[in-house]
Amino acid sequence: MVAEEERLHKSQSAISHTIRQLEEELDLELLSREASRVLRQMQGLRTTASRLRAREEPELTIAVSATMDLAPLLPALADTGRSHPATHLRLRMEMMGGPIARLMEGKADIALASLDGVPLDEVEAEPVAEVTIRPVAAPGLGLPASSRALSASEMQSHVQVVAAGTGGAAHEQSRDLLPGGLKWTVSDLATKKQVILAGLGWGGLPDHMTVEERRSGALLSLNLEGFPLRRTMIFKMRRRDQAIGVVADELWSKIGSAKPE
Repeated sequence: MVAEEERLHKSQSAISHTIRQLEEELDLELLSREASRVLRQMQGLRTTASRLRAREEPELTIAVSATMDLAPLLPALADTGRSHPATHLRLRMEMMGGPIARLMEGKADIALASLDGVPLDEVEAEPVAEVTIRPVAAPGLGLPASSRALSASEMQSHVQVVAAGTGGAAHEQSRDLLPGGLKWTVSDLATKKQVILAGLGWGGLPDHMTVEERRSGALLSLNLEGFPLRRTMIFKMRRRDQAIGVVADELWSKIGSAKPE
């Protein structure tokens, strides 16, 4: 192809000078110097349109068991948030059967919880973490000091603090309830821990919530008949019949892929 300066029999500098003179005489810009910025904006619009065509969700809800340590989940949320800033991430902390209830109601895209009550033929599930629930009490509760397991009858005069479920009546706590004893019900684990620390009762709490208190002696591990140390596997779950969005699929792949030491 013949160069423009060869066709005009002028050098590049002469052509540029002529254009500048015309711009000054006509008081307008013949060749827009904003062209590169406009092109970048157009590329951004193309990228946005491409994401919209790819079904990038405007909102993504994750229902999480309140017993789970969030540390393994936070890096995945951070990465997904950076990659998809336009998607509103909604984190719902649920008790007992709450996560699976929200998933099956269509109010959550991903659930993180145990497999208790989960319809496995309708849900895809993969293990991601383990939670240890331990019965604890403050020294001020006055439980008898003994290395042997305390019986249910010995615990009947002490209040057992339990957290209400958020999955409906079918998902209220039934396991690890000592028969014949006093019981208080609270709305969440943070309140439960505070009540137990105040010496008003005893109850099971996840190990990650009581590490410092057990180390300092503010909480004591209990050896109880009928309430063993319980280890529960947490699974990430999504419905098999639900369309998978781009953001949900990316977050799913990241959850549990890198566990903190």
